[in-house]
Amino acid sequence: MTLTPPLPTEDLTARYADAVMNTFGPPKLTLVRGEGAHVWDADGKEYVDLLGGIAVNALGHAHPALVGAVHEQMSTLGHVSNFFTTGPQVELAETLLRLVDAGEGKVFLANSGTEAVEAAFKLTRRTGRTHVVVAENGFHGRTMGALALTSKAAYREPFEPLPGHVTFVPYGDSAALDAAVSDETAAVLLEPIQGEAGVNVAPEGYLAHARALTEQHGALLWLDEIQSGMGRPGAWFAHHLPGIGGDPHVRPDLVTVAKGLAGGFPIGACVATGAAADLLQPGNHGTTFGGNPVACAAALAVIATIEGDDLMAHADRVGRRLRAGLAAEDRVTEVRGEGLLIGVSLSTEKAPEVVASAQERGWIVNATTPDRVRLAPPLVLTEADAEAFLAAWPDILDGAQA
Repeated sequence: MTLTPPLPTEDLTARYADAVMNTFGPPKLTLVRGEGAHVWDADGKEYVDLLGGIAVNALGHAHPALVGAVHEQMSTLGHVSNFFTTGPQVELAETLLRLVDAGEGKVFLANSGTEAVEAAFKLTRRTGRTHVVVAENGFHGRTMGALALTSKAAYREPFEPLPGHVTFVPYGDSAALDAAVSDETAAVLLEPIQGEAGVNVAPEGYLAHARALTEQHGALLWLDEIQSGMGRPGAWFAHHLPGIGGDPHVRPDLVTVAKGLAGGFPIGACVATGAAADLLQPGNHGTTFGGNPVACAAALAVIATIEGDDLMAHADRVGRRLRAGLAAEDRVTEVRGEGLLIGVSLSTEKAPEVVASAQERGWIVNATTPDRVRLAPPLVLTEADAEAFLAAWPDILDGAQA
């Protein structure tokens, strides 16, 4: 097979503008290859990827375990439809139930985070109730159902009316939950760490309060761990951390998972526990590609590598070093997060300029608000790369001020 040689960035960017729908704006880079936490653009320039495809590339780029698993599964059995099952599908569902650690349950496998949310949203309707309580600044996806649960006006308003009876409450405010949740509420949906909002961490006791409140009113507790899960916070899920989920941690009825689950291969999962696991019945929901054996094999390879290489402890250790180093800079007002999901608040609204300055110097980060930068690097980010970024950080900030 002859591969088309990479074209220069300028050429591909122009063709992108002519051929690809303008839903994301112009691409910042044309990337052609990656290795670990490093990527190269079409012009041969190297970058350290501190965004990881927005928390997706858990094992970085071109990890041998992931490449090998996808190659082997595709060479054996690539797709079978949901009339049938495969070993990887069943093994992944069993593994996710073990990792969620919420007792017995069942898993619906989808193709993305927003589809996992759609499945969970439909599942809540099977309680016989329609009311869902969701936190402000939460992000749960862009499909119409998931968008109904996402609070950001700029995302929602062009597409209203959206489905659902949804009440938004301030994040981290237990009293607001008390006022919003009633015996008519089907579910409370919360992110243990809000990634899209710039890495807002749930205050201690908040999720436990939500758990007690939902039990009191017969509602489901649904935790969205799409960005914060799969080892990124230094545990399999952010709600497993004692400071967020308590000790012992809260036991949710629903957990939605995606992003890092298969390290870049499209997948999502809705994990339901206890009685919630049997709310969806045959004919209630479906998917063509969900549970695809190649995606499941990729996810199993990612999970095995995170466990085998002790990457959660590594993420915790490197994340602590990054947060401490970033916070030492006078132009940083706050650093939040757990593990390798980090939000950096700046003293000025220069986050987009910081992103541009970092990229110019060979570092990929992103801005979630005018004054906040987010880091979500691969879990394989080396300590040497982390130290090099901290050494470059003052110069990146200088460049943003220029």
